[in-house]
Amino acid sequence: MTFKTRVTELLQIEHPIVQGGMQGVGRAELAGAVSEAGGLGLLTGLTQPSPTALRDEIERCRAMTSKPFGVNMTVFPTINPPDYRGYAQAIIDAGIPVVETAGTPAVAELWEMFSAHGIVIVHKCTSVRHALSAERKGVHVISIDGFECAGHPGEDDIPGLILIPAAADKVKIPLIASGGIADGRGLVAALALGAEGVNMGTRFCATQEAPIHPNVKQAYVENDERGTNLIFRKFHNTARVGKSAVSDEVVRISAEPDAEFKDVQHLVAGAKGRIVLEQGDMSAGIFWASMAQGLIHDVPTVKQLIDRIMREAEEIVGARLRAMVADTAMAAA
Repeated sequence: MTFKTRVTELLQIEHPIVQGGMQGVGRAELAGAVSEAGGLGLLTGLTQPSPTALRDEIERCRAMTSKPFGVNMTVFPTINPPDYRGYAQAIIDAGIPVVETAGTPAVAELWEMFSAHGIVIVHKCTSVRHALSAERKGVHVISIDGFECAGHPGEDDIPGLILIPAAADKVKIPLIASGGIADGRGLVAALALGAEGVNMGTRFCATQEAPIHPNVKQAYVENDERGTNLIFRKFHNTARVGKSAVSDEVVRISAEPDAEFKDVQHLVAGAKGRIVLEQGDMSAGIFWASMAQGLIHDVPTVKQLIDRIMREAEEIVGARLRAMVADTAMAAA
């Protein structure tokens, strides 16, 4: 059994599984492995220090797989923005077929560049209203992020069980479900809710090829579904991260009546997060994690993970659900 959807057709992939574009994690080793296993791997553009470095990373990924892969470009609100147009031009020049975008409305400027070159745009949203706005502006696929997700789930707190079908009811372009998905059950559920593929970030972090320290991967295994903290709520920039002594401290300080972002900035700095990922010092900073941690019990290769997800999904659709329908019919007779 294979799952053929508008997402697999448009992205030219075998399985309806997309790897999230994660800062510090979306490198050639992981993206190449995901694409080679039949999904869509994504390099994270801003993980690279310059457009030239991104060009080099794209070529490195091409040496690892002949299958399609994409690049994530997230536009952050910042005083000193990176050279977004330079990164976009590097993507265009390299002939990348798919781009995943996220972030502020300023990303629309990059959409114009990508669309002019026939690049498929997958845009991440955390609400139906934002998905509809992106659809009107010409993106090709919506990646809808439920409240369970790692990173920024928005401020509406709508879980995937509601958000995915709510979006499917209104959005006409294909949907990819994101947030809390880690196995074949999540894939089948997402398809049943109206999505045509899934995006997984945290689950792919806990794989052999993920270019992060084993201590971080072990934290994903050891944490359960309660093992996250929501931070920055007071600052209206909610983020979900792995539960740790550091993120617990961020929550504690933020709860003070007169707390400001500068009071926690030293704990959440990007440089500190890189130490966590690269050196495995879990006391150095925070790390991103979704509620999917409760479904992560091992650190397989990417191929083992994707093959297992597809076997599980096929078993659910081909046997378990079909048997339930048959049993109901027999009982009625």
